[in-house]
Amino acid sequence: MSCHNWSGAIRASGPTEPEYRVGLKQLPESVRPRERLLVGGSESLSDAELLAIIMRTGTPSANVLEIAHQLLRDFDGLEGVSRAAIPELCQIKGLGQAKAIEIKAALELGMRAVRSDPLQRPAIRSPEDVHALVGTRMSMLESEQLRVLLLNTKNRVIADQKVADGTVNQTTVRIGEIFRDAVRHQATGVILVHNHPSGDPTPSRDDVELTRDARRAGKLLQIDVLDHVVIGRGSGRTYKSLRELGLAFEPELRAV
Repeated sequence: MSCHNWSGAIRASGPTEPEYRVGLKQLPESVRPRERLLVGGSESLSDAELLAIIMRTGTPSANVLEIAHQLLRDFDGLEGVSRAAIPELCQIKGLGQAKAIEIKAALELGMRAVRSDPLQRPAIRSPEDVHALVGTRMSMLESEQLRVLLLNTKNRVIADQKVADGTVNQTTVRIGEIFRDAVRHQATGVILVHNHPSGDPTPSRDDVELTRDARRAGKLLQIDVLDHVVIGRGSGRTYKSLRELGLAFEPELRAV
């Protein structure tokens, strides 16, 4: 009998031993996330280690770092964790509602910190940039949602605001809501973005009429409506730009 089979026979013949898990407190200080952050700073930690600090504790069967690694694996990294709903996160064993809420809050703070730094704000120069910024997140929504990207004079994103949920058209969306935060943030341009849960990003008549109404209001406020991008589903170019299609936009207006 080979050595491999022999060891397997011994394990099978004896009583099952409880699996021993090493908690973080039993690990050397040099590999504990909190201690590593104190010594090397937060940038020296992996995504899993940072998540472990937020979650603080594990379970009898898995320490908090193991749970953090599983979380990243199951949701394909931080971007997936950020997009996931709280009930989805709670499917991970050892991750209850309170910890899921703390993770979501921490990730949102990080994104807001990036957006608040003028040098880190993404620049929007094309519909592709719009899709790269919000396309993945919006393509997963089960109902329509209208968002407005607020831009400064250099077309950098000042803020990303949700304006409406549900059917998006000129009768259900108040034009004032589109520009309320734009005025407050002193934005010089806005881009409308909404999704079609059906998967087909082809603009509807309502989409065109809403865009026309918004452009008229924007001219009065001296805030340019630079584009309206409709997000669909699937891989590839799953979005449509009303400006590129020549719908509700005149060629003399400032381009994105």
